[in-house]
Amino acid sequence: MIYIVDDDSAIRDSLRLLLECAGLEAREFASGRQFLEARRADDEECLILDIHMPGMGGLELLESLRERGDRVPVILITGHPTGANHNRARSAGVLAILEKPFKPTEILGLIHRALESRTPKAQ
Repeated sequence: MIYIVDDDSAIRDSLRLLLECAGLEAREFASGRQFLEARRADDEECLILDIHMPGMGGLELLESLRERGDRVPVILITGHPTGANHNRARSAGVLAILEKPFKPTEILGLIHRALESRTPKAQ
């Protein structure tokens, strides 16, 4: 399951549609708090988080997850990149930061990379 957390409904809808067309299951949330209240950590394979959201932004959500020991792969998306955000994200172990608008192939490639990192390797 790929979780999309973004306050922009158009972004959430378009990402969900893209993922479904690629054969992936997606669930969307309008805020970090909404995600935390509804999440089931056992079925998340990758998170796509918007950096700038009212209340709890993507960076705060990412840092909260890491503080709890959760190592789920996270892709951050933003329309307003800054060096400070990049540094915070890298410190929290983000998989990637994509600047909006991004190409569908970019995010799909990163999602597949995240899924591969979550799949147990055969011995």
